[in-house]
Amino acid sequence: AIRVLPLTLFSRKIKSRFLRSFLCYVPTVTLAVMTFPSMIHASDNMIAGIIALVVGIATAWLDLGLLRVAAACCAAVFVAELVIPML
Repeated sequence: AIRVLPLTLFSRKIKSRFLRSFLCYVPTVTLAVMTFPSMIHASDNMIAGIIALVVGIATAWLDLGLLRVAAACCAAVFVAELVIPML
């Protein structure tokens, strides 16, 4: 029913510029809602997850590419988990 409902409601081409723009961002928002909590809770230390999230946003903002962003996030968690217990 969830997959059929949009097809029945929007059988014609959507002419509303606002609605098309809104629907364009739905996949991105859905992915973000699933990814952000997982990043924060992926490690045993929530602070390390938050640090990795900030590093990931910063490196993605700089357009460094997916592999470099992922590597930077992994390195941030590794360093944070080494440093945080010392504090």
